[in-house]
Amino acid sequence: MIKSDIEIAQEATMLPIEQVAGKLGITPESLEHYGHYKAKLDIHAMKDLPRKAKLVLVTAISPTPAGEGKTTTSVGLADALNKAGKKTVVCLREPSLGPVFGVKGGAAGGGYAQVVPMEDINLHFTGDFHAIGVANNLMSALIDNHIQQGNALDIDTRRIVWKRVVDMNDRQLRHITCGLGGKANGVPREDGFDITVASEIMAVLCLASGLADLKARLAKMVVAYSRSDKPITAADLKAEGAMAAVLKDAIKPNLVQTLEHTPALIHGGPFANIAHGCNSIQATETAMKLSDYTVTEAGFAADLGAEKFLDIKCRAGGFHPDAVVIVATVRALKYHGGVPKAELNSENLEALEKGLPNLLQHVDNVKNVYGLPCVVAINAFPTDTAAELKLVEDKCKERGVNVRLSEVWAKGGEGGVALAEEVVRLCEQESSAGFKFCYELDSTIEEKLNAIATKVYRADGVILTPAAKKQVQQLTELGFDKMPICMAKTQFSFSDDPAKLGAPRDFKVTVREIKVNAGAGFLVAKTGDIMTMPGLPKVPASERIDIDENGKITGLF
Repeated sequence: MIKSDIEIAQEATMLPIEQVAGKLGITPESLEHYGHYKAKLDIHAMKDLPRKAKLVLVTAISPTPAGEGKTTTSVGLADALNKAGKKTVVCLREPSLGPVFGVKGGAAGGGYAQVVPMEDINLHFTGDFHAIGVANNLMSALIDNHIQQGNALDIDTRRIVWKRVVDMNDRQLRHITCGLGGKANGVPREDGFDITVASEIMAVLCLASGLADLKARLAKMVVAYSRSDKPITAADLKAEGAMAAVLKDAIKPNLVQTLEHTPALIHGGPFANIAHGCNSIQATETAMKLSDYTVTEAGFAADLGAEKFLDIKCRAGGFHPDAVVIVATVRALKYHGGVPKAELNSENLEALEKGLPNLLQHVDNVKNVYGLPCVVAINAFPTDTAAELKLVEDKCKERGVNVRLSEVWAKGGEGGVALAEEVVRLCEQESSAGFKFCYELDSTIEEKLNAIATKVYRADGVILTPAAKKQVQQLTELGFDKMPICMAKTQFSFSDDPAKLGAPRDFKVTVREIKVNAGAGFLVAKTGDIMTMPGLPKVPASERIDIDENGKITGLF
């Protein structure tokens, strides 16, 4: 019988966290312990160390119900690099409770390529998300209190853009009316909740270079508009100091380990719109100071996670990857070729060929739009046939990209040796000096939107709704037009329609809303029907999660 992920994780022998830290030369004085196997790192003690690592970005094809395995590949690759004698750290985002209890059931890797303690990582961990939620809702409380106490800033209660948050998928809270029940209970108004990881504070935390920068970014956040159309910021409400105080520990990266005791930094998350699994600048930079190779992940497909990582995070952090790994499965590519989920176990070269353009477009984007060397990692399944694997390899070779089979789910680091060798070759022999962004910051908002849509998605351009056009005009007049763009788009397609699989053509992307996240330093463009507060499925993952009288958790993957 095949063991579940949680059974494999619970059978593992973990090293005390001091020993894991010792591999990187981290002294006990720089650790803040959360039990025996988790610790926060003192970023202040490491701020003057130089970056030295090669940076490896792991991304993927457009996700499907068949699964891809980015986190599993990231963990297994880091273990494999360590086996090859390369001092390696893996950097991952923190899982959010909404997906864990909702659609996923966990997000700490899989099989023999996991980070541990997986239960802690998937649940409360070190309380970072709680701190983000508290800081966010403190801001909400201060807005409403300011209105209650006379509204000296003349806040238009119809134009409060700051929402409350909760770390749980809960559609009931998307749109609410609050402040009911008389004068003592505040001023009635419409409000709503986002999931915690969609908060601008998550983005600020992920992109801040330190505590001073964190406070400066918090101060700039636009939370509302006055009745004379003036942006009201957190600084106007004197909120940034208190919020930064709440976040003083949350900004520090969390150190844990893989099943093979590779150091792992887990910090931050999917910021400011839908999830795209990107960790913080603090974590990435710290890892690059302490290792020879840093493996990091940008979630969903390369048109979402990698695009944001490269166009937003790399700009803010002043670094870029030396190599990119694009994860795919034969099963997922057949799904993109039109095969139903129930029939993916059978060889189907015709469907595979039909689905391959999805992978090849992601490859072209990484190589040609961003100018980075890359390798395709095929996450192995027992049902993959030799003919199917050869077809993928041949099509990628035509684009000048090598394919490596990844068997890390079943074999841990040993199953990633071939992939690790190719990653090292790319980092040492190929050049990332041709790296470029998808667009320039001094372009107009529409030009930047069109650049992402045409270059990355292969759309014919963007359509702005009348409301979005008005928002573009207002944001330009307010001087927010020189920021990068954070696209909120379905992960399932290059288009804004999740049903358009493969590599669709002859479509335009509809942008229905654009708002400024001035603290984070980007504009959020919402496309299609994307939501920042998902609901739960018919059978939530939480129904399988349980605990016994000894505290043993089951059902997390």
